Amino acid sequence: MTEQQWVTVLGASGSIGQSTLDVIARNSERYKVYALTANTQLEKLLEQCLIHQPVYAVMRDEDSAERLRQRLKAQGSDIKVLGGEEALCQVAAAPQVDAVMAAIVGAAGLPPTLAAVKEGKRVLLANKEALVMAGRLFMDAVKIHKAVLLPIDSEHNAIYQCMPVDYSRGLANVGVRKILLTASGGPFRRTPLTELAAVTPEQACAHPNWSMGRKISVDSATMMNKGLELVEACWLFDARPEQVEVVIHPQSIIHSMVEYLDGSVLAQLGNPDMRTPIAYGLAWPERIDSGVSSLDIIATARLDFEAPDLQRFPCLRLASEAISAGGTAMVTLNAANEVAVEAFLQRQLGFTQIADVVEGVLSQATNTEPCDLAVVEKADQDARVIAQEIIAQQTVNT
Repeated sequence: MTEQQWVTVLGASGSIGQSTLDVIARNSERYKVYALTANTQLEKLLEQCLIHQPVYAVMRDEDSAERLRQRLKAQGSDIKVLGGEEALCQVAAAPQVDAVMAAIVGAAGLPPTLAAVKEGKRVLLANKEALVMAGRLFMDAVKIHKAVLLPIDSEHNAIYQCMPVDYSRGLANVGVRKILLTASGGPFRRTPLTELAAVTPEQACAHPNWSMGRKISVDSATMMNKGLELVEACWLFDARPEQVEVVIHPQSIIHSMVEYLDGSVLAQLGNPDMRTPIAYGLAWPERIDSGVSSLDIIATARLDFEAPDLQRFPCLRLASEAISAGGTAMVTLNAANEVAVEAFLQRQLGFTQIADVVEGVLSQATNTEPCDLAVVEKADQDARVIAQEIIAQQTVNT
């Protein structure tokens, strides 16, 4: 019998975290939960703690942690409750932990994810911002500390499955011509451009294929998510931007493809359910039950593909430009987008203004070489300040 592995789930209350716990529950003979963390969803984390019985639970601040502590105590639970960023890093790097699901959305996920890497953990990376913000620093840390990095985004997981095992020698050296990164096109692929300005948060969060959190759903609608994934693919697979082609595939059945020099194209197919890549990451190189139903290829009937319209999706263009600019441009892109999306969700900004804010911040922010994490963090904070100023000015003008 395989010895049970301890798993820390960073961002347990989100959609990825919930799917991870579902896979763990289906394979309880292999995995047990060491720690669960959440940002603000205390009730959800309380429920998860009572079901999965982790050793630790972590909230983003001590006030929230104390409330959770009292709620668990009232239930007769002896789960240890901590609060704050240092605690997140602690449960990610703990010696007992075998694998860490890095599913905290946004820049907040970088420190605990990097802490897990530096302890040589198996890191299931669902936080793309870690690579967008600190790609070189992050990948260098993976190599130095011999961490096992497994991408969980459905697209990058698909690419990983289609790549030769020795792809780290360089794509051309292992016969790979290019990566085909698929995108659903989101809910507004056919919406007239004149109607996009009036899009509401509810409409933007209604993804046609995937069940996701609000922030990532908006990113999918603007295709900034695909822009961030383009950055992520370059770092994960040591690819140049021109070696990665974004292809809109509205059915979300093919999760991505890899084209080889001999003309072969390998694709990974499956129902749009994040439990598939999560199960792959947990068990790699083995396979385990994920709870995902079999793909009915006959019922699927057709698979469509088209090139992205950069007029409709300016955020994809901005991401590509940030990659080309290098330096901290990608940090700036990510931070500006986080602030703009939150303003949109709070109805302080229109849907099409998200790209306007990001472009404005990119044009104003200083681009420097991200030689260490302090430089990355400063670029992140500077971009957020500029974004808030631009949003405030647009609000005044409105």
